[in-house]
Amino acid sequence: MTHFTEALRIILPVMLMLFLGILCRKKRWIERSGIETLKTVAVQIGLPAVLLHTFAAAEYSWATLIVPLIMFLLCVLAWLLGKGLGKALRLESRFIPFLTTGFEAGMLGYALFTLLYGGEQLADFARIDLGQVLFVFTLYKVLLSMDGKAKPSMKRICREMALSPIIWAILAGVLLGVTGIYQAMIPSGAAGVLDACTDFISAPVSALILLSIGYDLVFDDIPWRKTLQAVALRLGIMAVLGAAVLALFHLVWPQAQWDRAVFIMFLLPPPYVLPIFSTDEEQRGFLSSVLSLSTLITLAGFVLLAVIG
Repeated sequence: MTHFTEALRIILPVMLMLFLGILCRKKRWIERSGIETLKTVAVQIGLPAVLLHTFAAAEYSWATLIVPLIMFLLCVLAWLLGKGLGKALRLESRFIPFLTTGFEAGMLGYALFTLLYGGEQLADFARIDLGQVLFVFTLYKVLLSMDGKAKPSMKRICREMALSPIIWAILAGVLLGVTGIYQAMIPSGAAGVLDACTDFISAPVSALILLSIGYDLVFDDIPWRKTLQAVALRLGIMAVLGAAVLALFHLVWPQAQWDRAVFIMFLLPPPYVLPIFSTDEEQRGFLSSVLSLSTLITLAGFVLLAVIG
């Protein structure tokens, strides 16, 4: 298989699902409620199956603890940079710092990483993702509440974390991996049965996620100046922090192969849940515009990575 053919094998399915998503919206083949259901299936059922298998089969070391901590602190730093630079550049929206931190790994990152690199190195991506997932589910939500009209509720945040299938899948996978239970299940074939179940459940995740993203790619009435400013600020911060964390990983773990996971992670757009927290229609439109444009940039970066191998 030539390099060009291999690149097409990776890129065309992504483009096809995005196009079908756009077509489903324009032709009204699927209503908004249907897309929300598909997202729920992908994120609440399919993705936890991916994470359960990934963490159960992963090899554990000090990096497993340190890398998530580094990513958590990096997300905090990205928020602070966004807040400071947003004020310095006189960017109007209070959501600017929330657009410069966090990564949409669940709805996009895992699908792109698996399509590009397969599942062999997915554990590296999951370790990096763990830190930012914990950030989004905790401090990110607290800061959103404090910055808006609603009062922060730690009880609500803890409840959402406790009810999240993603968090439970990660915890279950880590438990199976760290204790050696998963490895002990291999000789009897029980691990193979578990793998067959998780593989079967997670099989349609990439297609469902990309179809949903294509459905949501709308570029009508975009406030281009504000949108481009926010996207450019995020890209600048991600470029600097991505290079810094990659250099740090190479310094601390010179034998590890973190490059692929870091490249995909720092290409990702901000978390897609952000517009949900906006009660202002104008702000919601602005946030959706930033997320749509950021998603296109992510996909362009994905295509470039696929082409250069």
